[in-house]
Amino acid sequence: MIFTPEIIDYSESFTSDESDVLTELREHCYANFEDKSMLSGFVQGRILSMFSHMIRPKVVLEIGTYLGYSALCFAEGLADGGKVITLDIQEDTNKVAREFVAKTEFRHRIDFRLGLATEIIPTLAETFDLVFIDADKPNYSTYYDLVFDRVHPGGFIIADNVLWSGHVVEEEKDEETQALHDFNKKVVADERIANVLLPIRDGLMVVRKK
Repeated sequence: MIFTPEIIDYSESFTSDESDVLTELREHCYANFEDKSMLSGFVQGRILSMFSHMIRPKVVLEIGTYLGYSALCFAEGLADGGKVITLDIQEDTNKVAREFVAKTEFRHRIDFRLGLATEIIPTLAETFDLVFIDADKPNYSTYYDLVFDRVHPGGFIIADNVLWSGHVVEEEKDEETQALHDFNKKVVADERIANVLLPIRDGLMVVRKK
C-alpha cells in the first residue's frame, strides 16, 4: 500500500492527541529548524508513547535527544519512579529540549547527558528496559553492542530511520545507508533476539531480547 498524504492525514485524525507541550514543540521545530525531519512525527510519537505504556519501563536509555520530543513520548509510559536517560552532543538543540521538558510533569524524570554516547554509556550504572537509538547512523551497530548486555531479558531496543528514505534497498549505498543496512543484517542474524522491522515513517526496528 502506498501511504499517500490523504492516508497519513486520515491516520493522524484517528490517533489520540498528543499533549499541548508536544504540539508546541513540534510546531516550534517545524518553524525554526531546517533539520526538522529529525523530529519524530505525530503518529510515530504516539507509537513510541504506546510502546512505553505497554512496556512500563523503569529505565529508558535514549541515544539522540534532538529537541526532546521522543524523550517526552517515552516518559509518558514510565513505571512509577522510572526515568529516561537521554544522550546528545548538540548544545543548542539540547537547550531547547531542556526548556520544553521543564514545562512538563516529567521535568524530574528526564535525565539529560551531553557528550559522546560511546563514552557515556560505559559509565552508566543502570540497566535498561528500553533503549531507543536515533543518533549518527554509522554508529548504530556500535550502540547496539554497547547496550545489549545492559538490557534486561525481555527488554527492548528500538532503532529509528532503518529504512533511510528507502535507500537501504538501492544497490549503490553511501556510508550512512550501508551502515544502516549492515545494522539491519546484524539484528536479524542475532539469535539472542526477536525482531520486526516496521515500515512506519522512516522505519522502526523493534528488537526484543530473549
